[in-house]
Amino acid sequence: MTHALIGVIGGSGLYQMDALQGAQAHDVDTPYGKPSDAVITGTVHGVPVAFLARHGRGHRLIPSEVPYRANVHAMRQLGVRYLVSFSAVGSLREELRPLDMVLPDQFIDLTRRRDSTFFGAGAVAHASLAQPVCANLSAVLARAVADAGLGEKIRLHHGGTYVCIEGPQFSTMAESHWYRSMGASVIGMTNMPEAKLAREAQMAYATLAMVTDYDCWHPREAHVTADAAIANLMQNAGHAQSIAAEAIRILGRDKPVSLAHTALDSALVTPRDAMAPDVHERLKAFWS
Repeated sequence: MTHALIGVIGGSGLYQMDALQGAQAHDVDTPYGKPSDAVITGTVHGVPVAFLARHGRGHRLIPSEVPYRANVHAMRQLGVRYLVSFSAVGSLREELRPLDMVLPDQFIDLTRRRDSTFFGAGAVAHASLAQPVCANLSAVLARAVADAGLGEKIRLHHGGTYVCIEGPQFSTMAESHWYRSMGASVIGMTNMPEAKLAREAQMAYATLAMVTDYDCWHPREAHVTADAAIANLMQNAGHAQSIAAEAIRILGRDKPVSLAHTALDSALVTPRDAMAPDVHERLKAFWS
């Protein structure tokens, strides 16, 4: 099967990669079922890339239905070492305005219905998530904004905490104020357990969060609706395409070191030679 260095997971409004050359669709099977849709591989600036629409083409899956384990495993099967996520978020801070972009470096996981690990059932690992985002990969995304000529057009914020809720409903006002009291910066429904699984799969992970609204805490701004969020997101879709293409160019050239690439060296408790053959088969993509 085709191998890719970089994986891109597109969220709401980003269902394809315009810069992808020689695109081929792959119906990937994983030990955790099929991913959200066919994985599309090709090249951008000559760099091998795999793209996946998180919600499926046509936006068919609510956040709770996204097969996160299958999505991440499929990327790793294809050889991906750098996983870039594009996500729509609501702002929990006055200074993070709609149409701004944020590079979160922390997460709070408030999801309840999602399988969040590849381990168990014959293999034990406890991956460190103190720094859930690869700082080097996030820096590449920041550089891509500038190199794509968007530094004057986009307000980019470095750092912040992404609180991930189950959805699919938006927050109550009381919840929105609670998240603000936690120190969270943005709110979304999809980056967890994606970031956890990427770490277990030994892939560098970073997300470019595109602000669409102020959730429902703001006393002077309209409360979030799906229509309004998607309308703002589509205004940034072209910029997201340009940033993705430039980030891929930089990653293909620099191939930055990431602590995530050796995450299992200190996480694995069950020795690999003590795993049953079927367990080893289920996890073998992570060792390569």
